[in-house]
Formats: sequence, structure tokens, C-alpha cells
Amino acid sequence: MKRRVDNSIIENLKYSDLWTKHLNADCLKEKVFLAIRDNVIDFYHKGGKLFGFDKNEFKTHKKYASVIEWKNDLKNDYLEEKELPTLKIIPDFKSGYNRIKENCSNYSGVESIGVSDIYHKYSYLSKSNIIVLDIEVSFESIDKPGKQDRIDILLFNKEFRTLQFVEAKHFSNQEIWSTTTPAVIDQIKRYERQIEHKKEEIIAEYINYAQTINAIFNISLPEPNKIEKNVILLVFGFDDNQKTGRLDERILKNPAYKEIKKYMKGKTTDLEIKNLWNTRK
Repeated sequence: MKRRVDNSIIENLKYSDLWTKHLNADCLKEKVFLAIRDNVIDFYHKGGKLFGFDKNEFKTHKKYASVIEWKNDLKNDYLEEKELPTLKIIPDFKSGYNRIKENCSNYSGVESIGVSDIYHKYSYLSKSNIIVLDIEVSFESIDKPGKQDRIDILLFNKEFRTLQFVEAKHFSNQEIWSTTTPAVIDQIKRYERQIEHKKEEIIAEYINYAQTINAIFNISLPEPNKIEKNVILLVFGFDDNQKTGRLDERILKNPAYKEIKKYMKGKTTDLEIKNLWNTRK
């Protein structure tokens, strides 16, 4: 895993129209989350990857960019077939930015949307002491060559300069359900082996990450120097009846879950990040 970009890429980003007209402002408002990769900068919105920026060029998925350039004389939201020849696809990302964002959010799944509630509220540009530093963190699998392990969220406690990984699962995800040992337990343990095996590398890369974020936004994130060895499992997307029913019987009373750190929250929009951070076994 690499978390660094060349200075030339940062400079190209800062001088781009899409950044100056739209993305910078949306990042500062925490409507878009910027993440550093290996000489690539990714932008996330409501669970989807809105854009990637590589060298000096933005890219987005074709399903997001399939946007019609509207004419002012269109009378309503519905088109007649005879109007189609008069319409055309947007000429650039800047002019279609808001519609691309809308399409991006419409294609997101329930888990990705739940995670986005957290990073949009607690990004590294928020005033919170505990922040979301990164999302969708991928490692080359230790157990399965050629495969990738991907952890959903990386938290950072600025006061203690400590990193904490979180795996998020929606209540409907079958990986959390079993009367014996659910699949998510093995997944969490696999991730914890990754952290133990690569902890020095992870810290080093996120020092680079913090430095890059500081350079882009002119802020002063501290550099991490520690990492929690245990991954937190976040389960969300349940109501009160489900909490006192299946959740209680299959998770809270399941001995297999005693082996891991877990946090339950019905709505991620109501989640307090300090409570997630303070989760214990």
C-alpha cells in the first residue's frame, strides 16, 4: 500500500478548473472526501468514488458521467421522444458536476452510504479530535496471493496520534449472522494479522498521507506514530425491534463475538465518533 503523491500532481490539481470551481469547496464543506493513493487522488461522495485524479486528468465512471446537458426551454422533468435529437451529453465534468454527484450517490449500496455518513461528518477537515483519515484501505492479502483485503474506515485520534481501523457491516449482511462463528470473525482476524505484519509500513505511509493532506488544504494534521492492533466491527442499519431481537440473540449473546471489538449503532447519521473509538472487547 502506498499513500503518497508527487508534488507535480498536487500542483496540477490546484490549478484545475474542476478543483477551483467545485471540488475544493465541497471538500471544505465535507460534502466530498479526498483520499490519497499511490500517485492518485480519489474523491468520494455519498458512498461512491466521484472522481480520480491521475497526473493532470480527472476520471469518473461512465455511468456517473452519462448526463444530458439541459436546455433552459425544457418545460418539465419528462422528455418527449421528439426532443431527443436536440439534446447532447455534457461537454466537460465542470458543467455537469452536480448531476455527476447525483448519479454517484444513486449507485451506492447501503454499506457504502453508511460509511459515507461517517466520513462526511468527521473528515480530517472537521473540528473533531477523532477523524476519518482514510477509507477503502486495501492490502495485498497475506493468506491469498493475488487477492486484496480492504478495510472500510481508518480513524485517527489527533491527540494520541493513533490509527484505528474499522470494518463496517450493514445489518442485512449475511457475513455477520451465524449461531456458531460468523464469517466476519475470520475477516476481522485476517485484517488484524495484516496490521501486525505491516504496522511499521502503515504508520510510515500515513505520515506521508498526513503531510499530503496538509499541503493540499493548508492545515496542520499531526503525524501518526501508533496503531491499534484490533479492528473494530461496526454493525449498523437496524431498528429498535431488531436490536432487542435478532441482534441481541445472534451477536450480543454469541460467544464468538467476544473475541473482537464491536460497536452497534442503528443509524450512522446519529453515530458519535468518540463512542466508536472507545469500543472495547
